[in-house]
Amino acid sequence: MIIVDTALAKREAEGRPVRVGVIGAGYMGRGLVLTIIQSITGMQASAVYNRTLSSAAQAYEQAGVDKPEHVTSVAALEAAIEAGRPAIADDPMLLCEAGNIDCIVESTGEVEFGAQVTLRAIEHGKHVVLLNAELDAVVGPILKRYADQQGVTITNCDGDQPGVVMNLYRWVKSIGYEPLMCGNIKGLQDNYRTPATQKEFADRVKQKPKMITSFADGTKISMEMVVVANATGFKVGTRGMYGPECKHVTEAPDLFDLDQLRDGGMVDYILGAEPGPGVFVLGYNENPILQQYASYLKMGEGPLYTFYVPYHLPHLETPLTVARAVLFEDAAAAPLAGPVADVLTVAKTDLAEGETLDGIGGYHCFGSIDNYKTSTSLNALPMSLSEGCVLKRAIAKDAIISYDDVVVPEGRLVDQLRLEQSKTFG
Repeated sequence: MIIVDTALAKREAEGRPVRVGVIGAGYMGRGLVLTIIQSITGMQASAVYNRTLSSAAQAYEQAGVDKPEHVTSVAALEAAIEAGRPAIADDPMLLCEAGNIDCIVESTGEVEFGAQVTLRAIEHGKHVVLLNAELDAVVGPILKRYADQQGVTITNCDGDQPGVVMNLYRWVKSIGYEPLMCGNIKGLQDNYRTPATQKEFADRVKQKPKMITSFADGTKISMEMVVVANATGFKVGTRGMYGPECKHVTEAPDLFDLDQLRDGGMVDYILGAEPGPGVFVLGYNENPILQQYASYLKMGEGPLYTFYVPYHLPHLETPLTVARAVLFEDAAAAPLAGPVADVLTVAKTDLAEGETLDGIGGYHCFGSIDNYKTSTSLNALPMSLSEGCVLKRAIAKDAIISYDDVVVPEGRLVDQLRLEQSKTFG
């Protein structure tokens, strides 16, 4: 942050703000635009796409900017940006192709649409920030390969759990501790929650029931921790992770097997702990002198120590990710290479032959993290690709759904990317 704010101040002084195109004016997209306009020096929310233009306009209006310009061509968008006029569009590809936008933030959470937008932005030399773990978890490695070929950065965002935990992971390494676990702090985990059970809470927090369901049923945390696994090389100790209950995050070193942690590192979570909803890293150092210092600093007796962040603030911190990508070519969270973990599709209830799966946060299935090698051995259908698949046979509750069990919708780009990813990385 200290480096980033100084670099942005320099861009402001030079009259060269970082120009951002925001894809999706939902809850997080609108919050991001508000943050950039009201709080971030050296950056402009230059354009917002939304299928419903009134929502794109609302993103500006709630930030105090009236009457953004509706553009319908790349030339019109580029002209508006050069003139400093905020723009809205109902064609996302205008933002991806405009030459004077530096970075695209994909904030829809839609998988097929997100894949189309992300690939087009990369092809046109744009850095891409994903508020879209659903996409990142299933084809992040191949998208990273495309970005590398174009010389641009693709990254998950600061402020969401993968970005927060990866920042902490890097910091823990930098002060001399070996990270052995990257963890999430969850307040609730019930694989069988549905949009019906979550509707009241969703209405209260002004979110969509399916999105809230994906948080409650374990799908979202599985996708977030796949992003972390792919960025660190850490695996899972068991399908779905262990998720032990505890009262405070500082109890975490006693809840996991040290020998298992030292076998290449692990991603997991703890349930019901304070301070939620944060993240943690378990760092290892057995140097006896450093252990004395750690004890003096009230970190515990070691050799395994808890480092944690007690919050995550996506719409507030995502502009920092944009700046890191554009100014320093630095990713908050991006795959090291090929996939390490995957999110399997598991039946929430008994499902009949011929049913069309309703996807993430729905009534039919939940996502459960497992190691990629296990996923491929099962020919498992990734949860991110489940929506619209038609069952060839009846599936029992809690059964893993494989590609052999479904007819996949035709013509989806994300399926092509997944196949290419499998061929590329093995």
